[in-house]
Amino acid sequence: MTVTTRFAPSPTGFLHIGGARTALFCWLYARRHGGRFVLRIEDTDLERSTPEAINAILEGMSWLGLDYDDGPFYQTQRFERYAEVLEKMLADGTAYRCYCSKERLESLRADQQARKVKPRYDGCCRELNKPPVDATESPVIRFKQPLEGHTVVEDTVKGTVAFDNAELDDLIIARGDGSPTYNFVVVVDDMDMQVSHVIRGDDHLNNAARQANILKALGVNPPIYAHVPMILDEAGKKLSKRTGAASVMDYRDAGYLPEAVINYLVRLGWAHGDQEVFSLDEMVEHFDISDINHSASSLNPSKLEWLNQQYLMTLPRAHVARHLARHLGDLGIDPALGEGPNLEAIVEAQAPRSKTLVEMADSSRFFYEAPEVYDDKAARKHLLGSEAVISALLSALTAVSDWQAATIHEAVMGVAEAQSVKLGKVAQPIRVAVAGGPVSPPIDVTLELLGQAATLVRLESARQWAIEHAEA
Repeated sequence: MTVTTRFAPSPTGFLHIGGARTALFCWLYARRHGGRFVLRIEDTDLERSTPEAINAILEGMSWLGLDYDDGPFYQTQRFERYAEVLEKMLADGTAYRCYCSKERLESLRADQQARKVKPRYDGCCRELNKPPVDATESPVIRFKQPLEGHTVVEDTVKGTVAFDNAELDDLIIARGDGSPTYNFVVVVDDMDMQVSHVIRGDDHLNNAARQANILKALGVNPPIYAHVPMILDEAGKKLSKRTGAASVMDYRDAGYLPEAVINYLVRLGWAHGDQEVFSLDEMVEHFDISDINHSASSLNPSKLEWLNQQYLMTLPRAHVARHLARHLGDLGIDPALGEGPNLEAIVEAQAPRSKTLVEMADSSRFFYEAPEVYDDKAARKHLLGSEAVISALLSALTAVSDWQAATIHEAVMGVAEAQSVKLGKVAQPIRVAVAGGPVSPPIDVTLELLGQAATLVRLESARQWAIEHAEA
C-alpha cells in the first residue's frame, strides 16, 4: 500500500497555526513512508471561500516548505464527479431522495426536543419508490445509514471508538439545488485520491463514522484515521485569534524562521525522547502518528523564541541573511545597495543576542543609517565628559591602516591605557556614538562591520554633541 495523506483546508481564512500543524503531520508521515502528500482545497462553501484565502493557504505552505505531490485540487471543479457518484448510490439503493418539507422537519425536531430525544431524521422517505403526491420542494438526497449495530473506528491516536448506528441519522449528502455536502464530497475525494491515512483535528472524530459508512457503501475500505487533539492557548483555553490562532504568515512577519516554526509545530503534540531541536531530516526519520500525544498541547511563546534563536545561531549564515533582508526592507533599508556591511557578517555578530529577525533587523539598523538622535540617558552617561576620550579615539582609529577587529581592539585598548580608564569608559562612548545607544555587538566587531569612514564620522558627531551639551 502506498501511503497517501492529504491536507484539506477550507479557504475561508488564513492558514492558522492549527491547520499548519495538521499539514506538517500529514507531510511528515508521507515523507517518512515514501508516500504522497495531497493538497485539496475544500471550497464548496461558495459564500465564504475567497481567492485571497486560497492564496494565503498556498503562501503559508510555501513559506513552511511543505511541498505537495498532487494538487491543489479544488472541490468546485469536481461537481460532475460528485453527481456521478450520487446517481450510482441512488441506483444502488444506498441513498434516497427525501421530500420532507422544512415545516415537517422543524416540527419533528421540536417534538423530539420536547421529549428530550436526540434530534435526528426519522427516515420518513427512506423506503419511498416515488415522490409523494403532495411534494412541493426539490428533494434532498440522504445516505441510508445502517440502522443497527455499531460503526467502529480504529483511530491511531484515540484508539478504538464505537458509534451506535442508531445515533447516526440519515445525513443529507446533496441539497435541494443538487450541491453536494461536506461529508459526501470528502468521502468521494478520499476514495478517488486513494487516501490511505486521514490525519486531522479531533473535532472531526464524529464525522469519521459517517464517512466510513459512506465509503463502505461505495465498496471502499475506509482510510486509517488519526484524530489529533487541539492546540490550546497559554491559559489552557481554546485558541482564538486574540490568543494565538494567528496566520502562519504572522509568525513570519514577527521575525521567526520557517525552520523554527516547523520545529515548534511538531513539538505541539509529538515527542521523540527529550529532544527539542530537530532538523527536518530528523523529523522525517522519527515521526510516527502512533507517537502523537493523546491530550491537547498548549502554546508556549517563550519556547518558540528559544527555538528561533537556536536556528538563528546554527543555520547557514546565508540562509538567515536571506530572511533578514526582508525585515531590513520593512525598515526601508535595501541591503543590496552596498551601503552597509555584508548581511552574513551581520548575522554572525547579532544572532547570539537576537531572538527574532525583527529584533535583529532593528538592532542592526545603525550599520546602514547613522542614528538621528542618541538615547538620552546613555548619551548623558557616556558622552558628556568624554570629549578627551573621543578625541583620543579619533586620532588612534584614524591611524589604523588595517581595519580589522584585532587591530581595532589594540587601538581602543591603547586609548584606555593612555587615558588611565577601564575599557568600558572607552567602549561605551563608542557604542553610543556609532549605534545611538548602549548596546551593540563587541566593539571591535561593531567597528569592523561599520567601516573606518563611518566610524570616524560618527565619533566626530558625538564629540561635537558632547561639547555642545557640556557648554549648555
